[in-house]
Amino acid sequence: MSYALSAALQSAVFQHLSSAPALAGVAIHDALPSGTVPPIYVLLGDEEVRDGSDQSGAGAIHRFTLSIHSDSAGFSSAKQLASTLCDSLIDVPLTLSRGYLIGLWFDRANARRMTDGSRRIELRFRARVEDG
Repeated sequence: MSYALSAALQSAVFQHLSSAPALAGVAIHDALPSGTVPPIYVLLGDEEVRDGSDQSGAGAIHRFTLSIHSDSAGFSSAKQLASTLCDSLIDVPLTLSRGYLIGLWFDRANARRMTDGSRRIELRFRARVEDG
């Protein structure tokens, strides 16, 4: 397999999160927001892809990051949003424009204080996709 399904997976994740009722009003971006930055927002981040082909066909394993950026002094609001993001993605059948999603799982998280006083939580997910 190749990187061929990356755009389809990213688009499906972005569309799903953007339309999820539990995330209504949350700013979700594919690139750093310009102009006035919201006090808390989600940024689609880094991705690592490896071949996941097997006897059933061509596939890939995508590890991608969703970053929560918050200007809050504490982690509470960012952690609540992280919980909602996880609940909104795990075990949800996403429809891809090419290929299909076999599964999407939570992989790990990293919460940290930034030097400017803001907070960031990086959620990493693992998705298996197949071309079809």
